[in-house]
Amino acid sequence: MGNPTITAWRAAGENGDAAAAAACLAPAVEMISPLTAQFRFHGPDQVAQVLASAFEVIRDIRYHTEVGADDTWALFYHGMARREPVEEAQLLRLDADGLIREITFFGRPLPALTEVMAGIGPRLLRRQHQPGLARLVGLATAPLNAMTRLGERTILPRADPARSRRPRP
Repeated sequence: MGNPTITAWRAAGENGDAAAAAACLAPAVEMISPLTAQFRFHGPDQVAQVLASAFEVIRDIRYHTEVGADDTWALFYHGMARREPVEEAQLLRLDADGLIREITFFGRPLPALTEVMAGIGPRLLRRQHQPGLARLVGLATAPLNAMTRLGERTILPRADPARSRRPRP
């Protein structure tokens, strides 16, 4: 039988329910972002704001793998960020009460990550009553997002090792 916190966390993610996800968090929770090493989010209120913003950007979350025991779990899901398929890994560490005390996110592919970054940042900043900074972050992330999408669709396919190549004479 699975862990009740992990089961509730998965259901919250698949339902896009930030409040239900927040109920799984320990009072001293820390969230480590996959998008920046500049800061971390601390406490259920900050983490819930990030989750609410994320659930507005990432949809159709379906967990496909769960591994772990005791106080350490890893979950993996597929979802969509606008038109970009995203896969995320979550490393969850539980406290003595069985609540999530640490969350580390890892995501791929790069176009999906930049889509998530471009979507979550401005939403989170608006929740924090910083609309000017939200606009600035939106403007700053748009070129990176566009470049990664373009590279993924037009440049990287040319480097695919499975692509047939004509031998040189």
